[in-house]
Amino acid sequence: MVTLFDLIVVLVALVILWVIVSLPVYAAAKIVTSGKATLGEAMGATLGGTLVYVLVLVGVDFFLKAVLGHFAVVIAFILAFVAWLGVYKASFDTSWLGAVGIAILAAILVIIVSVFAAVIGLAIPAFLHPF
Repeated sequence: MVTLFDLIVVLVALVILWVIVSLPVYAAAKIVTSGKATLGEAMGATLGGTLVYVLVLVGVDFFLKAVLGHFAVVIAFILAFVAWLGVYKASFDTSWLGAVGIAILAAILVIIVSVFAAVIGLAIPAFLHPF
């Protein structure tokens, strides 16, 4: 049986995870936007980007699968990625190239932090690894 305490623990853990996942996006956006980005914008972009990505991926795959078969999932991934970049573009008021830069730089930062943590003996949870 799930208790109220269990739900609170899960909710707190999800918020902490959300902040942690937003930090590389925040750092990347700070660099790309010349310091104009805020942590709140990064958290909004992280949450909004994830939601938009999943909705576009599922929606496009669902509606195109009957017409395109298994090729629909390829189109769905491409459109979902573009939609995710669109959220970054809107959230940080940057260009499409800036949005791509934020995404790439954030992934590089996650890799660097993961390698550094592994070198000093910290275990990074599997869900934080980009690959």
